[in-house]
Amino acid sequence: MENIRQAVERAKEFLEQQDGIAVSLPRPRVTHGIDDGHGGDEPIREIELDTAHLQSKRMIAYDGKDLRSRSFDILRNQVSRSMGQKGWKILAVTSPTPGCGKTLTAINLALCLARQPEQQVLLVDMDLRKPQVADCLGLMGDEGLLGVIEGHTTLTSAIIRARIGNCKFEVLPTAASLQSSDLIGSHAMSALLHEIGKQKRSRIVIVDLPPLLSGDDAMAILPQVDCILFVAAVGISTVSEIEECNKHLESTDVVRFVLNKAPESNVVYQYY
Repeated sequence: MENIRQAVERAKEFLEQQDGIAVSLPRPRVTHGIDDGHGGDEPIREIELDTAHLQSKRMIAYDGKDLRSRSFDILRNQVSRSMGQKGWKILAVTSPTPGCGKTLTAINLALCLARQPEQQVLLVDMDLRKPQVADCLGLMGDEGLLGVIEGHTTLTSAIIRARIGNCKFEVLPTAASLQSSDLIGSHAMSALLHEIGKQKRSRIVIVDLPPLLSGDDAMAILPQVDCILFVAAVGISTVSEIEECNKHLESTDVVRFVLNKAPESNVVYQYY
């Protein structure tokens, strides 16, 4: 928890300088594939993502040559190292309130990880109140995770294998539900997370959670994930909100605290 405590102190310092604004850190086809890790012969859909759509949604980390992806490269390396040292597999991404960029961070981190040939990634949209992963990636609106926990479909049928260039990863999108709180805390959701966690030893699972202070959905999931990536935003997150989230995260490992929407630096670092 030391990372988030230090981030709160930095936010307080920034608050004094910013008049009360707090800052936070940083064409479908069916394929069976080889060693999908899902069991059985049920096919997994594979979809080529559209570059123009990704760019329009600020999903840029699939291209390692794009200078904008460097901050996500750094985050990837830090998160991968910390998770590898602890043997963690399931990383949840959340924020204090909506609009902090948690989904943007979760997807770009997944894209960054998927650029590594040896790395397997599963991105799960668990924000049943306001799911955004499918829209950001340009995927068609399947029930996805919602269909799995309601028993309408299987996990393998709901997962999509997304590809953009040499970047390939798996996605479990979802549809919205008015009963999100009940579903998040259900036995079916616990069983789903257990099933996801035991598949593929080399796979990292990134879970896009709802904001912590927007309801009890995210807090119901925290005990079932290995660690948290906490995202807040300049001009949106306040010190009091970050401190309140800190209370909820006391028993959870916060692997990194990301500052989003921070003012751009004028310093330019040249590659030697």
